[in-house]
Amino acid sequence: MDFKQIQELIKMINKSNIGEVTIEEKGFKLTIKQKEEPVQNVIAAPVHTPMMTAMPQGAAAQPAAQATAPAADKAKAADAVADNLITIKSPMIGTFYRSSAPGKPAFVEIGDDVTPGKAVCIIEAMKLFNEIESEVKGRIVKVLVEDASPVEYDQPLFLVEP
Repeated sequence: MDFKQIQELIKMINKSNIGEVTIEEKGFKLTIKQKEEPVQNVIAAPVHTPMMTAMPQGAAAQPAAQATAPAADKAKAADAVADNLITIKSPMIGTFYRSSAPGKPAFVEIGDDVTPGKAVCIIEAMKLFNEIESEVKGRIVKVLVEDASPVEYDQPLFLVEP
């Protein structure tokens, strides 16, 4: 298991209600535990503002290396989204592909109409290619992810105008 896989696993655990996960592979053991009490934001007087830091949920690797995740997640695209646009989000972690194979046309282009059940992209996860279908009816306004780039769970992929 490489460092990137461990980071993605930590992010998935953070977004779920799983309390603890232990993975063992060929003399390698990884345990990830959720914090018991949630961190709360505190609004203080202007004189003293407490500084809060984001901490990883806790990762311990045995026997050789100890793995820790970076404290801050990658900043997501900060596009101004109009109120009337719907976002199609990634249902999983994997690699985003706009077409079924290299050299083939993309499933959807900007300006194309989509209906519920129409394939909009493929996300590869662990050598499995999963067709992602639209759950909304509308017109593709923007593609938010580059072809063949990694995506995270719940990451915006497309903007659709209903």
